[in-house]
Amino acid sequence: MRTIVELQQQLAPDLLEVLKRRYRILQQVGQTEYIGRRALAGVLAMTERVLRAETDFLKAQGLLDIRQSGMQLSDSGRQLLDQLAPTMKELAGLTELEERIRSRYGLRKVVIVSGDSEASEHVKRELGRAGAQVLRGYMAPGDVVAVTGGTTMAHVAGQLSSQRPLADIRFVPARGGLGESVDYQANTIVSTMAKRTGAQYRLLHVPDHLGEEAYQSLMQEPNIREIVEVIRSARIVLHGIGDAMVMARRRKEAEPAVAAMRSEGALAEAFGFYFDRSGNVVHRMPTAGLRLEEIQTAEVVIAIAGGRGKGEAIAAVMRFGHDDVLITDEAAALEMLRTFEADADEV
Repeated sequence: MRTIVELQQQLAPDLLEVLKRRYRILQQVGQTEYIGRRALAGVLAMTERVLRAETDFLKAQGLLDIRQSGMQLSDSGRQLLDQLAPTMKELAGLTELEERIRSRYGLRKVVIVSGDSEASEHVKRELGRAGAQVLRGYMAPGDVVAVTGGTTMAHVAGQLSSQRPLADIRFVPARGGLGESVDYQANTIVSTMAKRTGAQYRLLHVPDHLGEEAYQSLMQEPNIREIVEVIRSARIVLHGIGDAMVMARRRKEAEPAVAAMRSEGALAEAFGFYFDRSGNVVHRMPTAGLRLEEIQTAEVVIAIAGGRGKGEAIAAVMRFGHDDVLITDEAAALEMLRTFEADADEV
């Protein structure tokens, strides 16, 4: 495959540019239920005249359905998009980048989508689509899947689906709620995932940030204790990654605690734990959800996060060493490589 691509680049580079352009059109249309030509031209930064010629061609090939309400992929278009994905990743150099990240951080699998999710909502949706696809590949009958909250997780939930009801799978929140937008709470996300796949779900109606006394009191409640036992039995953990200081303030940590974390070098946050640059846990909070020991013994731990600004934080959590799969974007992956090489130079 690599040889064919290289030959095409030498002999007919214009054909490759046409392929990339038409793939981008199909990919963007596939991200929406229906989209008009003007809106699509704006998203792709393409003139309407050029876009009209391309969409007319794709329609003639049976890849697009164009109606008054907008355009959408045909079944043939969806099938072709899936078949082209590996080739387009190869063309963009993402396959090689995935392998470099996988080997340097000792991961089982790495999936990288093109672009920077901090700069593009389209890339964040694509990150969610990739997360949903990977999660479907790992789920098995009888699984308990623990999921954290966040905007990226909401995109995963919005794109997760199943052709048959997954009635023997349970989705559960990995932790309590942060008290912010309900759309991004773990409870809402697991409910969406379950409803879109015909699975079961359980909710955890407790705050994420608990004092020791409140934690001990809650754990005496039979209903809370029962759901916590289900959460801690999860075979699959799906989690996001955040900036340590941002997450500390979102959790309304006291300023002395934030200052202490900063002095300890806290760089990243995941599932309620704070990590320094080397992947060491420098701070943890009492929680009614997953504890470190459950994360360390879960069979499949999947991290999904992107954006250039999160590259160092993602690298820190990967150094913790208990993630099996990373789903990220190109900008974050390149920053992870830069971080790895900079740290290697210091040794």
